[in-house]
Amino acid sequence: MVHSLRRTPLERLEYALIVSSLLLLVVFTLQPLLNLLALSFSDPARVPGFSGLSILPDGFSLDVWALLLQHPNVQRGLFNSIWMTATSVAIGVMGTALMAWGLSRPELPGRRIIFLMVLVTIVFEPGIIPDYFLMKRLGLLNTPWAVILYKAISAWYLIILVRFFEEIPKELLEAAELDGANPFQTFFMVVLPLARPALATIALFYFVLHWNEFFRSMIYLNDQTKWPLQVVLRQFVIEGDKIAIVGATNANNNIGLAQINIRALKAGMIFITILPVLAIYPLILKYFTKGTMTGALKG
Repeated sequence: MVHSLRRTPLERLEYALIVSSLLLLVVFTLQPLLNLLALSFSDPARVPGFSGLSILPDGFSLDVWALLLQHPNVQRGLFNSIWMTATSVAIGVMGTALMAWGLSRPELPGRRIIFLMVLVTIVFEPGIIPDYFLMKRLGLLNTPWAVILYKAISAWYLIILVRFFEEIPKELLEAAELDGANPFQTFFMVVLPLARPALATIALFYFVLHWNEFFRSMIYLNDQTKWPLQVVLRQFVIEGDKIAIVGATNANNNIGLAQINIRALKAGMIFITILPVLAIYPLILKYFTKGTMTGALKG
């Protein structure tokens, strides 16, 4: 055991290079996020001189966060993003799992043709103009469903699940049939529990896809009360209009709010939009390292 842990000088050098590279990537990834967070918590009077490399607040103030979290557009955008993304993920994961399970069965008639049609959608993805006319004919314009149903079943994620389902041992499925389970019971009680790591991965992909989506929302949602948080962020960051967030009355009468720097507002707004993605990664990370068939064939 001791002998197996010994490394040659070359192996130690390789190990040091790998660890150093990973630590360097961590620094490059975390520094911009910590800089945004520190900027949003800094004293408004000191924000103009705040360094882009600093990760600690210059002074301390909650004015930016109090203003953003109490703003109606931010609250409404956050609510819209949460429920639209949650609905999209639920539809996407379940629809992809059902279709992938069917395509993974060799006995499915026309399986190769259907799979080929799925692959064609990857190469020839429809453009925005035919998609717009389709949404119009379906009566989905200016409704959240025009955004929610976008890529309800992604061809890339479908292929991942199909390959995963094909690796499920036939003995498990045959045992379920011998126990009297019908196809739906086999799918929901045997297949889906075994596929939790893959489903968690697909759910994360769908979550990031729909949470970051803003282009379709800009096109299909004319009512600003239906805008997700990303569109609110885009309008604010691109236009750079502090009055739109602070309000004209507050800007004229409230010295504290009027002193809030536009950089600090943008930093706080950007961090609000990326915080859910940062929070969900640790929750799903455990499924990435789990064995697919852990305990499935015991006994």
